[in-house]
Amino acid sequence: MQKLIVCLLFVSLISLPLMAQKVEVFGGYQYLRIGNNTSGLGNAQGFNGFDASATYNFISGIFGVEGDLAGTYTTISGVSSHLYTYSGGPVVSFGVGKIKPFVHALGGLNKLTGTSGATVTWSGYTTMAGGGLDFKLNRFVAVRLAQFDWVYYHFGSKTVGTSTLPAFSGNNNFRVASGIVFRL
Repeated sequence: MQKLIVCLLFVSLISLPLMAQKVEVFGGYQYLRIGNNTSGLGNAQGFNGFDASATYNFISGIFGVEGDLAGTYTTISGVSSHLYTYSGGPVVSFGVGKIKPFVHALGGLNKLTGTSGATVTWSGYTTMAGGGLDFKLNRFVAVRLAQFDWVYYHFGSKTVGTSTLPAFSGNNNFRVASGIVFRL
């Protein structure tokens, strides 16, 4: 049994260089601008927060699948608001020396929470399309100089107590992110 474990460990260590840069993990700051929406609830609003993603490259440096988690926060008219998105989709990248531009199309779910005495949570779906530019510092670390995404969201109607809030959506939105990329 010990020989089998040693053999599996040895094969695993040898295969690490073959897996180089198959996985990329990003974490950083995000600014989200929500434009006017169909609810008539107000004007454009800015949110600050984080963006984190993991990408698995099927074809190293060309095609992969990305999962993205983002959280943004602001206060609107005394209401503490939190917007979280959980999305995923394909990503295509092009390595040019130390520069690596990429494009992606993501779809998933979002959750909006507002707190002002009572807490109301609203769930919906989102679609994002955009891309960015990574600058390679070394084999394992890069800086995401900028990532720009167009964002569409939709929230269904919701009943709170005896009031029904209408469904709303918006497509006049964008997000900008920047941070560190770890390549494993």
